[in-house]
Amino acid sequence: MYPSLLKSYKNAYPFKIGTTSYIYPDHIIPNVKMLAPYLDEIELLLFESRFDSLPTMQQIKELALLAEQYDLSYNVHLPIDIYISDSNASVRRNAIDTLKRIIDLTSYLSPSTHALHISYDKDSKDRESVSRWQELVYKSVDELLDDGIQSQAISIETLSYPFEWLEEIIKDFELSVCIDIGHLLVNGFDVKKVFDKHSSNTSIIHLHGVENKKDHVSLNRLSLEQMDQIIGILKRYYGIVSLEVFSFENLSVSLTFLEKYWKNPDI
Repeated sequence: MYPSLLKSYKNAYPFKIGTTSYIYPDHIIPNVKMLAPYLDEIELLLFESRFDSLPTMQQIKELALLAEQYDLSYNVHLPIDIYISDSNASVRRNAIDTLKRIIDLTSYLSPSTHALHISYDKDSKDRESVSRWQELVYKSVDELLDDGIQSQAISIETLSYPFEWLEEIIKDFELSVCIDIGHLLVNGFDVKKVFDKHSSNTSIIHLHGVENKKDHVSLNRLSLEQMDQIIGILKRYYGIVSLEVFSFENLSVSLTFLEKYWKNPDI
C-alpha cells in the first residue's frame, strides 16, 4: 500500500500544480490513480521510445476517464532516447517519426503541452559546431511540424547548454518553452533572465530542488535566495508548474515547502 498525500492542492495557486507519473514505483495508471485527487495536472513521463514502454490505447482511454473523474489534465514528456539533432539522417528520421507517433497516441488526452529535449552531445562548442547543430535542429523541427502538429504544442526544454542557441528556432517556428528551473540552476544559468525573455511563450515550468550539482530533489534543498527568486517568477506565472521529482518523499516535502514559502516567503 502506497502512502497518500495528506491534502489536496487543486486550485491552490494561480497556476496549475502537478507532478510526474513516476512518484510511486509502479506503472502510469496506478500513479495517476494515487495522485489525481490531489493535483491539477500530471506529467506523463514517456522517457523511453520503445513500443512496449508506451501506454496502450486502452490505457490512454483509462487515463482519459481518470481525467474526467478527477478534473485532471495531462502534459507529456516526450522520449529522451531519440535525437532530432543527430548528424545521421536515419537517426533524425526515426526520432521525428517516433515523436509524431507518440503525439498522435496521446492526442486523445488533449495534453496541455509536449516537452521536448533537444540534446547537444558534441565536445566542441565553437561557432561552427553549434551552427551545424542548429541547422540540423531547424530541419528536423520543420519536418516534425510538416504533418500538421501545432508548433505551440511543443515546448522546448532548457537543458545544459545556453538556451540562446535555440531562440531563433523557437521564434521562427513559434514554439513554446519549457523552463526547467533545476536544469538552469545546476548549470549556472540566470533563471530570471531566461524567464523574463520567454515568459510569454512558456507553457510549463519544471520545478525541483538542486543540491551539490544534483537536481530533481525536493525543493527544501534550494537556498533561500533561490526560493525567493523562484517565488518571484511564480507570482507572475499562470501556466503549469510540474514538480519534476520521482519519489513520494520528494513530492510530499516539495508540496509542503512550496505552500509554506508561497504564504510566507520569510520562513
